[in-house]
Amino acid sequence: MKLLVIGGSYFLGRVFLIQAAKLHNITVVNRGTYSVEAFGVQQIKGDRKNASLWQQITDDYDAIIDFCAYEAHDISTVLKNFGKKAKQYIFISTVDVYQHDTQRKKDEQTPLETNFSSDSAGNYIRGKVLLEQELCAECRQKEMKYTILRPSIIYGPFNYAPRESAYIQLAVKNHILPHITDAEGKFQFVYVKDVANAILSCLLNENTYQNAFNLCNEIISDYNSFYEELKQVIDVPVTELKMTVSEALAQNVPLPFPLTAAETQLYANEKSINSLGMQYTPFSEGLQKTYRAFKNVFCT
Repeated sequence: MKLLVIGGSYFLGRVFLIQAAKLHNITVVNRGTYSVEAFGVQQIKGDRKNASLWQQITDDYDAIIDFCAYEAHDISTVLKNFGKKAKQYIFISTVDVYQHDTQRKKDEQTPLETNFSSDSAGNYIRGKVLLEQELCAECRQKEMKYTILRPSIIYGPFNYAPRESAYIQLAVKNHILPHITDAEGKFQFVYVKDVANAILSCLLNENTYQNAFNLCNEIISDYNSFYEELKQVIDVPVTELKMTVSEALAQNVPLPFPLTAAETQLYANEKSINSLGMQYTPFSEGLQKTYRAFKNVFCT
């Protein structure tokens, strides 16, 4: 297939390109901070907010895959100015778009959030909600099919966010492993290659048209299980560093996951399993692969 990828040089996009470039003809549009041409793809450098960028693209594509739409008008700028044809638009959203509800797992029928905080997290969620609505409206007008993917907390090799990699770095370089003892938050991970495979499964798949899918492991984690799983894969001497949330904050230890029961939001993944044939990588297996990748980085 002929694919137009928006973004693609960072974490999930990078992993997707590594896998997809073996199978498809890919053009990547991004700011060009990092070259991706080594993956065997064409790269067009430019700012996605620039309407003229999309007017200059002259090829038709089977699908557009959008990794980096965050603010209102990011999608409409593309589709209002992209004069060529695309059969499908795949948008990477987030499970955070759902209305806050600590009582049950959210499936794809759960209403989207309408009340947003004014902090960076609230602005991020607001942007994704607006973009999902924007995508539906623009694709309806252009008679284009769309698919929305809503991953939970993505982990894995190339993750530049200070999540699991921050703890691996502390273990490999400082030989300590923080163990947060009083956090009550629960959360769900999804391995980055699973999300990349989900995208591949959606390509021109009629079962995914005008549909959204949660992408998450059914296993529910917390800070204690995260510590226990990480301890099992680390192969260097480490000292357990027990600490409370307050102590971790005071010592600038990253706390990247929900901390309290009130912050806990859980999600159902049955639709992705039944419709996409998803087989989610067990967290222990994915964490082992992630550790090996980052250990090589932090040991140099």
